[in-house]
Amino acid sequence: MRRTTLLLTQREVARLIDLRTAIQIVRESFKAMARGEAVMPPKLYLPLPHRSDFRAMPAFLQRPAACGVKWVNVHPHNRVRGLPTVMAVIVINDPSTGFPLAVMDGLFITKLRTAAAAAVAARALATRTSRVLGLVGCGAQAETLVLAHAEIFRLIQVKAWGYFPHEAQRFCRRMRRLLPRVAFEPCATIERSVRDVDLLVTVTPSRRPLVKRAWLAPGTHISALGADAPGKQELDPRILHGATIVVDDRTQAIHAGELNVPIRRGQLSPRRIHATLGDVLIGRKPGRRSPDELTVFDSTGLAIHDVALGYEAVRQARRQGVARSLAFFT
Repeated sequence: MRRTTLLLTQREVARLIDLRTAIQIVRESFKAMARGEAVMPPKLYLPLPHRSDFRAMPAFLQRPAACGVKWVNVHPHNRVRGLPTVMAVIVINDPSTGFPLAVMDGLFITKLRTAAAAAVAARALATRTSRVLGLVGCGAQAETLVLAHAEIFRLIQVKAWGYFPHEAQRFCRRMRRLLPRVAFEPCATIERSVRDVDLLVTVTPSRRPLVKRAWLAPGTHISALGADAPGKQELDPRILHGATIVVDDRTQAIHAGELNVPIRRGQLSPRRIHATLGDVLIGRKPGRRSPDELTVFDSTGLAIHDVALGYEAVRQARRQGVARSLAFFT
């Protein structure tokens, strides 16, 4: 029997999976991991000069039966070369035979699953009346993050700060066209983007704390997304001391997430981790317990989400008759 491997470009993957579907798949994948229905070794890092690296991220899911790996790079200086700072390729395999079902662009799926995970966490941990979103970082992930939160909450305002001059202004102009009912405010300072928000998303490559505890209103929910490698950090450790901390994965959070620096310096004990998000979603651990508590979701990025969404792209490509493929073993 002649078998072929699908080849999917970024544009094709974007046509095959929408944001609402991605949120549902990511939520169910969190639950599957909490129930022991998935296998996901920690990320393997390949350090390179100039704070660049590659990461190998394998995973297996029982339902749907799929396995695969994402090979993703982070090159912070690519901006000056006209290239994305993050690029990725995902390979999806049949777990029963090992046959490669598809090779696809992984950048769109990375954006999609990062935003979906933050939205799922916010729904589980934020107050239901949350309406104002603060955004620290206006890079490649920002647009999808805002759209994902808008799927969950009736946002009325987004306050955005960006690293580069005029970045926040350009971002807000673009987002006003996509979400005309939401007021977008470009902020000159991080403090301005953080104060008086219900939801805060940090998505920067920072290696020093950017957000101070004194700026946060009672009851704020924070999704800390930028710290995804050792040495990265976005939050004042004092935020973590008084917050309910929920992680996507304990091992990755301790070694490479927002918690990695304060734990390594002895400023925070791993025992301060309240739960994984999967444990909260299946009811094994409680989520938010009072309207005024601070909640922090430490997101490092899970390979199970890449594989689950990659498999969905394969499923939809077959259903829709995407025919471009490569024949192996001929």
